Amino acid sequence: MLLVSVIAGLVGALVGVGGGILVVPALTLLFGVPIQYAIGASIVSVIATSSGSASAYVRDRITNLRIGMFLEIGSTVGAVIGAVSSIALVRSGYAWVVFLTFGVLLFISAYSSASRIREERRKGSEIINQKPNKVSDALNLRGVYYDKATKTNIGYVADRVFAGFGVMVIAGVLSALLGVGGGVLKVVGMDSFMKLPFKVSTTTSNFMIGVTAAASTGIYYAAGFVNPFIAAPVAIGVVIGAFAGTKVLVRTKPGPLRWVFVVVLIVIALEMVRQGVP
Repeated sequence: MLLVSVIAGLVGALVGVGGGILVVPALTLLFGVPIQYAIGASIVSVIATSSGSASAYVRDRITNLRIGMFLEIGSTVGAVIGAVSSIALVRSGYAWVVFLTFGVLLFISAYSSASRIREERRKGSEIINQKPNKVSDALNLRGVYYDKATKTNIGYVADRVFAGFGVMVIAGVLSALLGVGGGVLKVVGMDSFMKLPFKVSTTTSNFMIGVTAAASTGIYYAAGFVNPFIAAPVAIGVVIGAFAGTKVLVRTKPGPLRWVFVVVLIVIALEMVRQGVP
């Protein structure tokens, strides 16, 4: 579990989805852990991933704290709703619904990300919104970061703010429902809807997922779904992997990171749908 969690933390830090996206299927498929305990351990690992990588990204001034805290309002509300829903489904014998929901969502996210890659390839550069709009101006949802891979300063302005906020509410629900921190949809929301740079989307997602997960962890703990003998090695592993991931991300161009994101989504989606079919 420790070794698998190191890999999960590494990938999670690279693509901004949290280690939970690999931890949940790994625990259930490889180690036979019941879904409710896998989700409980994953929620703890998401907090660990966020804590391990977010500080480095904030130090490098890639994470946009203002955008992250604004969007976190929606995802935290969703997380509380998702935690209560998940416990009800598991106790009613409908855990397979969680698997299928997870799988379908990952397929949708993979398609969205692949479409973005093709569009950027035709354009010849990363698609970033730099055009001011009333909402972003009022909330100051903009920023500039220095990309070490391209050695350039990249400015951006958040687009379609309300659509992005709506995606964060859904991400919060799925964060608690599936134990993945909601990073999958958070990255898609910021990258595809708000048209932020991919590195800003992934690093800001890493910052946000810990807060979202913390909102639902207490509910899972009270329900008895957090087993310390499972959660402890998972949390330690993802922290190690997350620190390694931060070193790789800042020196990698966005294109390869997007493809890693898509491949991870497709592989895990296939496995989770297979497990969820009654």
